[in-house]
Amino acid sequence: MSGSLLNEYISKRMSSTDLQNELKRLIREYNRIKETYLLIYAVDFDKARQGLSIDLIMTDYHIIHEMLRKHNGNRIDLYIETPGGSGEAAEEIVTFLHNKFDLVDFVIAGEAKSAGTLMAMSADEIYMTDSGSLGPIDAQVRIGRSVSSAFDYVNWIEEKRNIAAKGNRINAVDAAMIAQITPGEYMGAFHAQQFAVDKLKEWLPKYKFKHWKQTETRKIKVTEKMKKKRAEEIAKKMIDHSAWRSHGKSLKISDLNRIGLRIRTFEDNEELKELVYRIKNVIKLLFSSSTNYKIFFTNDECIMQNAFSQKPQHIEQQNIQTPVAELAVNCPKCGKRHSVYAKFCPIPEELEKEISQNSVKFPIDNLIHCNCDYTINLTAVRNQLEAQLGQKILD
Repeated sequence: MSGSLLNEYISKRMSSTDLQNELKRLIREYNRIKETYLLIYAVDFDKARQGLSIDLIMTDYHIIHEMLRKHNGNRIDLYIETPGGSGEAAEEIVTFLHNKFDLVDFVIAGEAKSAGTLMAMSADEIYMTDSGSLGPIDAQVRIGRSVSSAFDYVNWIEEKRNIAAKGNRINAVDAAMIAQITPGEYMGAFHAQQFAVDKLKEWLPKYKFKHWKQTETRKIKVTEKMKKKRAEEIAKKMIDHSAWRSHGKSLKISDLNRIGLRIRTFEDNEELKELVYRIKNVIKLLFSSSTNYKIFFTNDECIMQNAFSQKPQHIEQQNIQTPVAELAVNCPKCGKRHSVYAKFCPIPEELEKEISQNSVKFPIDNLIHCNCDYTINLTAVRNQLEAQLGQKILD
């Protein structure tokens, strides 16, 4: 097949409903080939970068629980794309999945970072594509007005403690910073860091290493002690912010194999690999063509969360059969409010002149250029308006 999968779908000019139906079809095919039950949990990273809060939260656990609680199969595959969020929510989801299903596999074709990586570490098998990535699991904690790595914070304090314990003087800047640290702040960072370590030390031997019977090169019988030791080594590497430098670092298959975590690929099944890449691209288009920012899909049902709760305001005027929509768009970078209007049929010149005094016409290229040099993309808003009203915005 020539061309990319993304271009193939774009050329079909599929509506949001068409994309949803295609995603369900792909899930059915995946289930048939792998003989499992696939749940897709995906978040739009682009909307996250625009300032929308999309973290993994307890509500996500309750949605996943409700979608799966009546399913009678013994296998589940979870396709996950998330920037992370609550470790406690991740733990609840993992506990539920393993209590209900005999086999729990994770599929990573996009990004599953932070708490998403933590969840993936509970899998019986982790399947990844070349485009997939996990990330470090060093907890991010709020210290004062900023968010910092718990690993860096705890290690820095311990370093200063060791200097003081040896009778050496701490420089004035470090001393001033230490004086502002409270025991609660320090212990909060310590426990946040330890939570991820404890989960990996518990989950890896119990699930991922369950079928690890002998070492790969020397063919030595693997004991429970060896499994626990390997899990501890991997946990230490996954929280080591000094090794990865960035909490957003993308850890690919080769990175994870190098630290002792064997990752499965779809190279032995081209049909399944093609399905996973199609799923990834349909999800991308589903997000870019709508205001949805979080989706939960199985072959039976779907739940989607929408980023724009406000409804277009209708301006009722004589002889106007279709509405003019006015909406407020806030810049994610500086917070400036931009008033925009979209018309769906020709309107009297005087009326449009009056509206345009306080609002700008919906841009043809869907882009608003804010004074802070940030560009706001309204493509999803255009699609949402046109879908709601059943008409095209006039350029």
